Amino acid sequence: MFWVFQILCSKAENARLVVQIDNAKLATDDFRTKYEKELSLRQLVEADINGLRRILDGLTLCKSDLEAQVASLKEELLTLKQNHEQEVNTLRCQIGERLNVEVDAAPTVDLNRVLNETRSLYEALVETNRREVEEWFITQTEELNKQVVSSSEQLQTSQAQIIELKRTVNSLEIELQTALQPLCHNQCL
Repeated sequence: MFWVFQILCSKAENARLVVQIDNAKLATDDFRTKYEKELSLRQLVEADINGLRRILDGLTLCKSDLEAQVASLKEELLTLKQNHEQEVNTLRCQIGERLNVEVDAAPTVDLNRVLNETRSLYEALVETNRREVEEWFITQTEELNKQVVSSSEQLQTSQAQIIELKRTVNSLEIELQTALQPLCHNQCL
């Protein structure tokens, strides 16, 4: 009889240890799930950031190209002015000072004004693109957050159900052990 009591007590102890191991596994799975969720969220954000960086690089290249074109046009204008002055001086030398010619020319185009207008248009376009990309990013982030919250709620509900079932199993095993102890005790006596 004593052996039966020892066997029952060992079984009860084994059951208690199995429950503790299961609880530890549940906690481990919970932490693993949280880690994987955070890791995937981080990867999505990094991918979005990299996409935005590519867009920014493209816009920076466009800006550099336009600035180079502006510099080239300024140099060309300066060269044209110098050539014009040289031609005028050459003609004056050929004709001499005896002839004075006045020319009614159309008003000159203010290239600085045109360049400033172009620059303003470009900057407005860049700002519009930046705002659109920012709004798209915010929308995508909000949708992703909603999905994460929904998934988290489902996961928490499932985990709560599992924990409740484990507690029920534990309480039933404790009741069983409690019921078996008087029997073991009476049989050992």
